[in-house]
Amino acid sequence: MTDTRLPRFDEDAPRPVPPLAAQDGGTLTRLVAVMQRLLALDGCPWDREQTLESLRKYVLEEACEVIDAIDSGDRSALREELGDLLLQVVFQAELARTSQHFAIDDVVAGIVDKLVRRHPHVFGDLSAKDADEVLRNWERIKANEKKGRGILGGVPRSMPALTRAQRIGEKVARVGFDWESAEGSRAKVTEELGELDEAMRSGDKDAIEGEMGDVLFALVNLSRHAGIDAEGALRRTIDKFTRRFAHVETRVASEHGGWGEGGEKHTIPLAILDGYWEEAKRDERA
Repeated sequence: MTDTRLPRFDEDAPRPVPPLAAQDGGTLTRLVAVMQRLLALDGCPWDREQTLESLRKYVLEEACEVIDAIDSGDRSALREELGDLLLQVVFQAELARTSQHFAIDDVVAGIVDKLVRRHPHVFGDLSAKDADEVLRNWERIKANEKKGRGILGGVPRSMPALTRAQRIGEKVARVGFDWESAEGSRAKVTEELGELDEAMRSGDKDAIEGEMGDVLFALVNLSRHAGIDAEGALRRTIDKFTRRFAHVETRVASEHGGWGEGGEKHTIPLAILDGYWEEAKRDERA
């Protein structure tokens, strides 16, 4: 029987990482070799059981951890999380190799070719005076490449909803389907809030859901006109709420012995809880 195992990873031949100025991606081959070793017939049982579908959740998780590392400002953590995300790329490429679809060199060649094609102001004879013109050229070239697919066809449905809404707004704005100013976008928010109020009065759950979505979409568009990342703005507010509520919980524990059995609704008056909340706000300002 022919030995179909992939080449063994040489554990005894670690390569030193070059100084920053000399790094050119040459160590990527070592990661590919590690992944090939893990997926070999005598490799790791867990890795060998994985599929493209089973790895889907890890791709999302690792991408989110990269975002958290960026937000934290910790460059050491960012280096580690980028490595975890890169592992997912190599892992999936090696799984695709086993099914004879493509492998890591095809992935790299594809993105290199795309970057060269979509930067004609760098690699060709086209000029671009600013970043906005670069984006317009990018979308035009992309549209030619993806003929038959609509302008919004490239926005992933699995994106977080706020991010997806903002990307959709950006894309349609590049072809002129947009408010001329932030004032028009702000007026749309007021209009949608009025329709939400009407739906709330009707008590129709389906109508309320539809109008709530319209309000959120209008707010995302307003964020875009204001130059604000809607997803980042909401994350910032969630983090702020979490910090302040942690203070409220601490005060409830010290003054009232906690929330009660199993976190059930407590009898602590809302006015007192609001007082603890205001304490947290004052502490932040201080």
